[in-house]
Amino acid sequence: MSSPILRTPWSPVLPDSDFDGLIFDCDGTLADTMPVHYVAWCTALGSSAQFFPEPDFYDLGGVPTSRIVEILNERHNLTLPVQEIVERKEALFLEMSTKVLPIEPVVALARQFHSVKPIAVASGGHRHVVMSTLRAIEIEHLFQTVVTAEDYTNGKPAPDPFLEAARRLGLAPERCIVLEDTETGRTAALAAGMRCILVPPANERILS
Repeated sequence: MSSPILRTPWSPVLPDSDFDGLIFDCDGTLADTMPVHYVAWCTALGSSAQFFPEPDFYDLGGVPTSRIVEILNERHNLTLPVQEIVERKEALFLEMSTKVLPIEPVVALARQFHSVKPIAVASGGHRHVVMSTLRAIEIEHLFQTVVTAEDYTNGKPAPDPFLEAARRLGLAPERCIVLEDTETGRTAALAAGMRCILVPPANERILS
């Protein structure tokens, strides 16, 4: 008879080398918000949701909300009103934010290093949405600073969000470790000169 398969929960493994601080993405990294965000997007887009299939949504993870609308317009020759769609989508997400759950292994890491090393959030979302998410999972108090789309010019995959977070923490970028759930975010972290731990999607957070 074959041996049973043992499955263990995924948890982030920090590099052996020393580091001075941690920077966390929010959506899909600290909080399991991505399914809720996608429902909000589809509702806000209405009939144009057909141009935003779920794989495209995940490919654009970490990209600022307004830029996503611009990309949809560019790719599909649409004339979606950027600010109107952004406001509608974010209002819908806030209505559904009670359904958001923490990604426990990552939140546990933030709790572990709270008051031990400087830690920050660097997100592509707008401040009121990001802060609502952090409050919903009761971790707002863990971070010295929260960097959002209002705080930089170029969003991920540009390094600006992470560089701004390091600047606020008073740390050299190369001494920071980023936790991210998307390749867009990982690209931004590496461009900032930081090491990055990629958080797998929910269906991969239980490893054989």
